[in-house]
Amino acid sequence: MGCQYDGNPSRGPTMKNATLLTIMSLVSILLMTLHITDDIVRGISPAAAENVGAVAIFVVWLVGTLLLTERRLGFVIMLLGGLFAAAMPVLHMTGARYAAIATSSGGFFFIWSLITVGTTGTLAALLSARALWRSMAPSRRDARS
Repeated sequence: MGCQYDGNPSRGPTMKNATLLTIMSLVSILLMTLHITDDIVRGISPAAAENVGAVAIFVVWLVGTLLLTERRLGFVIMLLGGLFAAAMPVLHMTGARYAAIATSSGGFFFIWSLITVGTTGTLAALLSARALWRSMAPSRRDARS
């Protein structure tokens, strides 16, 4: 992890894209679990046994992030997770109860989690789409042959 210098003085040190993608995906997962927990506590989502489905979704997202790093399937899983996280602000902010929840006690955390989930999810989706695109492009080594 960390920065690497590629010897090009015009670019300076850059963080590896795979490391940045992993970090953004993990942060999105953490924020999504906090947000979904807040939704359940507020009664937006029911406190029921079907919440176990969320555990399965987060396990798949974690597997894609940690075990399938730098593989196409991992990129696809992180892309879908990032899109799901990026959609949270849109889904909630267009809801009928948004204004009431925003001004209620704990509204700050609710709004903050929507903004941060949307931001990190969008960045994770962009980074994973870029990584997926690059994984499908022929390598320069193949082009020279």
